[in-house]
Amino acid sequence: MTIKSNNEESEKKVKLAEYTAIKNVNKVQKNNRVSVWVKKSTLEYEEELRNLQTELIKLQNHVKTQGLRILVLFEGRDAAGKGGTIKRFTEHMNPRGVRVVALEKPSDREETQWYFQRYVQHLPSAGEIVLFDRSWYNRAMVDPVMEFCTDEQNKRFLKDVPLFEQLLVKDGIFLFKFYFSVSKDEQTRRFDARKTDPLKQYKISHVDEMAQELWDQYTIKKFQMLSETNRTIAPWVIIRSDNKKKARLNCIKYLLYNLDYEGKIHEKKLIPGPEFVISGIDELKHMEDNLLKPLELPG
Repeated sequence: MTIKSNNEESEKKVKLAEYTAIKNVNKVQKNNRVSVWVKKSTLEYEEELRNLQTELIKLQNHVKTQGLRILVLFEGRDAAGKGGTIKRFTEHMNPRGVRVVALEKPSDREETQWYFQRYVQHLPSAGEIVLFDRSWYNRAMVDPVMEFCTDEQNKRFLKDVPLFEQLLVKDGIFLFKFYFSVSKDEQTRRFDARKTDPLKQYKISHVDEMAQELWDQYTIKKFQMLSETNRTIAPWVIIRSDNKKKARLNCIKYLLYNLDYEGKIHEKKLIPGPEFVISGIDELKHMEDNLLKPLELPG
């Protein structure tokens, strides 16, 4: 976005807070104002996001009224866009009815417990929506790649988790599993941006630093995870996230499209784009077809 002063001499590029453009698009020119140029796509994004967040509020009201339980898992490589999407999901919801769970590494005590135990206490109660920013699926990708668990623990997890999720769904929990897929080049660009942005320093970790070096190992674990845990009762949904804004919109659309709630807009407006939302089974087929072509494999 470019700001042009009244002197017509200087121009500078700044990053506007989200919704600033759409709020001011029809403002009248005055002496104490400056011209701001934004892309048409920015206005379209902000308008669509606002409409979808309005739908999320309707959904939350319905969830509370009906005593439903919704659980959403966000998985994917580092810098894939999970956190930004979660923020857009929750920023206008009533905080009393939505929770974001982002657990630290397990304590010494938790290390001795049943693996799923520390996650179970965070499951939704009636009227709640709970979003996991990484979940028990750490045991499928990060833990084995970084050697935070044994090979036996990884294999046992892959056998146990379909049964665990089956119990949740059959008990009435609406379960959504999103895997954010980012390309290696885009991940590099985002890592570099974090290093120079003081507001994003907290996102840089040792695991992040190893992500590029261990890219192929993560790809193998992703394939194993999808093969073992993509089930009809709890399927994976892949979100292509090189374009973060499109990823956010289409992830929200998918969830809204697949839930019924009072006051829902026409479903045609909630159909996610097939280039951004891929079923787990289609992702597996794509990976199988390109196992010998690493550059063709998505993140």
